[in-house]
Amino acid sequence: MAHFLIVEARFYDHLNDMLVAGAEAALKQAGHSCEVATVPGALEVPGAIALAAETGRYDGFVALGVVIRGETYHFEIVSNESARGIMALTMDGIPIGNGILTTESEQQAIVRADPAQLDKGGAAAKAALAMFDLKSRLG
Repeated sequence: MAHFLIVEARFYDHLNDMLVAGAEAALKQAGHSCEVATVPGALEVPGAIALAAETGRYDGFVALGVVIRGETYHFEIVSNESARGIMALTMDGIPIGNGILTTESEQQAIVRADPAQLDKGGAAAKAALAMFDLKSRLG
């Protein structure tokens, strides 16, 4: 049994509750344990994963959060830089499933976050599981 850390950017509580529920369900269904760590926003997710990875306590990570387009360039910075940071960590061999949603509206985010609809939290957990399995097979 592997142990995963779900790192959530807790900005939209109702959306994050759905993402986390989907991720936890997928990990538990696969027979693994998990815990949740909360950070202020999506930009902090890669840093939190890097810090947690250094502890050696986790076998993989699930990155969760929601970034909804606003009226400024901030959306692009947060979306691009959080994804870049997560990708850099995966290139270092850290198994991560990226479930940070980048949407145009809250309605789009609801559809994607809801475990009864697109279940992107569950999908991110399944991606983390796949990367963990690959890393285990490759030794």
